[in-house]
Amino acid sequence: MSAPRVLIVDDEPDMLENCSRMLSRQGYACTTAGDGTAALAILERERPDLMLTDFKMPGMDGLTLLRRAHELDPALPIIMITGFATIESAVAAVKEGAFDYLPKDFSVDQLRVAVERALRHRGLQVENRNLRQQLQEALGLENIVGRSPAMAQVFELVKKAARSEANILVLGESGTGKELIARAIHANSPRAGQPFVPVDCASLPEQLLESELFGHEKGAFTGAVRTKPGLMETAHRGTLFLDEIGDIALGLQGKLLRTIQERQVRRVGGTSFINVDVRVVSATNRDLREAVTRGQFREDLYYRVNVIALPLPPLRERAGDVTLLAHAFLKKYGHGRIGGFEDDTLATLEAYAWPGNVRELQNVVERACALADGDLVRRRDLPDYVVAREGLRGATPAGAGSADPRLTATEGLSLTDARERWLTVLEANYLRDLLDRHGGNISAAAKVAGIDRKTFHRLVAKHRIR
Repeated sequence: MSAPRVLIVDDEPDMLENCSRMLSRQGYACTTAGDGTAALAILERERPDLMLTDFKMPGMDGLTLLRRAHELDPALPIIMITGFATIESAVAAVKEGAFDYLPKDFSVDQLRVAVERALRHRGLQVENRNLRQQLQEALGLENIVGRSPAMAQVFELVKKAARSEANILVLGESGTGKELIARAIHANSPRAGQPFVPVDCASLPEQLLESELFGHEKGAFTGAVRTKPGLMETAHRGTLFLDEIGDIALGLQGKLLRTIQERQVRRVGGTSFINVDVRVVSATNRDLREAVTRGQFREDLYYRVNVIALPLPPLRERAGDVTLLAHAFLKKYGHGRIGGFEDDTLATLEAYAWPGNVRELQNVVERACALADGDLVRRRDLPDYVVAREGLRGATPAGAGSADPRLTATEGLSLTDARERWLTVLEANYLRDLLDRHGGNISAAAKVAGIDRKTFHRLVAKHRIR
């Protein structure tokens, strides 16, 4: 590991020599400059880890040098040294961003301690910057595949929304990548170095979800053998991600609203309030406006969590992204054995409507990689229902004897309404086919669709499939 580099600036040669000698003995690599202009040239060329500079020098004084140095390197720690040790000069130096301040009659130990503290501070800044960069690379927009115009709009909105402290509601069908977008928002926000805490609101019953969110005191209920902080406390100063917020019971919605408004949590069984500072990002595949109208979701909570709405397009509306995503998943699941797709295979993938969105495509590519015999994925490696529905545009659904009348009765409909009707029918037929092929086994069908059992049940109920 190379020695820390220290730049010493003073118009007195004796002072330069003394400081350089003392610090060199401590293992530092020292460079000297007799004026501010020479110091700036060294700063730009060598980028040292620390600068010591005289306060009063002819030409460019220490404060001016400090300002100019921070323009080149805002994180550079600077120690001011002067023979005119006044309160006013010390205050001026600190206000301008000096890390520390030493009179010229300092001892060797005083200099050593000041330099060690400054370099330790510099190391922490560099480490934090590197960790933040790694976090953004791992969880940021770079990890989200998509070049379509629809996704370009999403990326732009994510960047703008992440800078704010406003609560965000991510909207989209199941499998569109809502949690991935939520993590990207967190990773690009000022809270990136703090916790990101996801909560699956759909999978937990009301009482358990309340305990998970807000925590509980010892003895609050049977089995509460110790005090447990809630996930909102865990997310303090970070981001709380409420996945499928539309599934939270009405009774619990009121407590959540109060917690978000007041920024205070009261644990189950507790009497005191605990301050929390969290940014709430929520997600849902439901129409919350309709849920509000039906009395299934609180209107005041809706407006509290929906300060910024971020809609995600379904995969069928992301022109060209299917191929990009398919190659990304191939790289992940092909393990170097699978080199690519045959052209007609990609055409088949592009033609399919992907009712399960990105999650379904991921499942299909993983399956194809496992079944492929050679170094390319072929059409025969794809599930039958994907191949059977290739190019289906108002055609007869796979396994049906004739075209569904709801697909052909489109006279007088706008393109948007006709597409919505077609997709609804396609989704229903897709679910029926899956259930038929898996003997009515919901778990197996949901796994192939790339969605959870609760979402599959909800879709089955929506289309009244028996």
